[in-house]
Amino acid sequence: MNGDFTLYTPTKVVFGHDVEISAGAMVKAFGGKKVLIHYGGKSAVKSGLLKRVQDSLTAEEIDYVSLGGVVPNPRLEKVYEGVKLCKAYGVDFILAVGGGSVIDSAKAIAYALAEPEKDVKELYEHTRAPKACFPIGVVLTLAASGSEMSDSSVISYEDKKRGVNSDLCRPKFALMDPALTKTLPAYQTAAGCSDILMHTMERYFVNGHRMELTDAIAEGLLKTVMRYAVVLRDDPENYEARAEIMWAGSLSHNGLTGCGNDAGDWACHRLEHELGALYDVTHGAGLTAMWGSWARYVMHNCMHRFVRFAMYVMDVKPCPTDEETAIKGIEATEDFFRSIGMPTNLSELGVSPSEDDLKLLAKNCAVAVGGKVGSAMVLRESDMEAIYKMAAK
Repeated sequence: MNGDFTLYTPTKVVFGHDVEISAGAMVKAFGGKKVLIHYGGKSAVKSGLLKRVQDSLTAEEIDYVSLGGVVPNPRLEKVYEGVKLCKAYGVDFILAVGGGSVIDSAKAIAYALAEPEKDVKELYEHTRAPKACFPIGVVLTLAASGSEMSDSSVISYEDKKRGVNSDLCRPKFALMDPALTKTLPAYQTAAGCSDILMHTMERYFVNGHRMELTDAIAEGLLKTVMRYAVVLRDDPENYEARAEIMWAGSLSHNGLTGCGNDAGDWACHRLEHELGALYDVTHGAGLTAMWGSWARYVMHNCMHRFVRFAMYVMDVKPCPTDEETAIKGIEATEDFFRSIGMPTNLSELGVSPSEDDLKLLAKNCAVAVGGKVGSAMVLRESDMEAIYKMAAK
């Protein structure tokens, strides 16, 4: 590999205090005339955020309809509900007010509206590729998924959790006020920080060409998130820490930390998706529960990256052997996860899969990835089952 890459980040970011009140002006600037405000639970209503967004649209004489009820691991049923509502009211712009689950649901609705004669489920089944997408804007309330700047959307249906990637769904704008994340429970804040870390680590632990500058950006982001995750554990009201984490969340998943590599590993995300589908676990927590087992399983195939990570990110001093250095880096990472209240195995996650469940998880994961996944090490179904078993001990 020669390090060639394309970086496409078209989302306009407006970052800072009270930026949500500019939602109407931003929608208008991007041509929206009839808006669906898509949001999650009652917190957006109780906090007054939803009303501030609605008032901003009214001030710009923009009509809107609202649809709440998006849950973590967003459901296809809610997407269909949103599509029906949008068609009835002639919606031409989707405004997501929330975190990754809301944004992903909004993206699915936008895909469906752009190709109304087809079932959007086919995109997530990968039986066809998207060709169009309605415009999307974001008022971000949770720093985690990076969906506010990414090309990704993940939806759950039946016993599946599947994603689709296309630049078509990248939001037109993202309004990011770190203060909006202050009301999050500590567990959700920590899970969000973990998701941010994993978005960069999935791009970091790869074989093949890497660019030194990209490594430095990735390592700086990882150290920043770890530092401020601890600050927020002890001081949840800290605005500066909220701001650092929120911006890191966007940069971790807009493509920047993967420039010049082979597009990433993504095995941990794929393994977690099956946990999310079967047990409805919090995404960031599911990732930390799987990471240590995955790392120990694959590290000999990608030792140079694990050694660098240990020294440059986790401040591990070189040991007599690369394996010892790598192990100390993995152990230090798990210690960090535990320090912010995140699980490092399935038992700590609150999941106790049977032998049959472990086989089912591996089978479903293998099917979802077309038989294999990974760059640090290419994993197939038997490898996936072995990693699930390691995490279950």
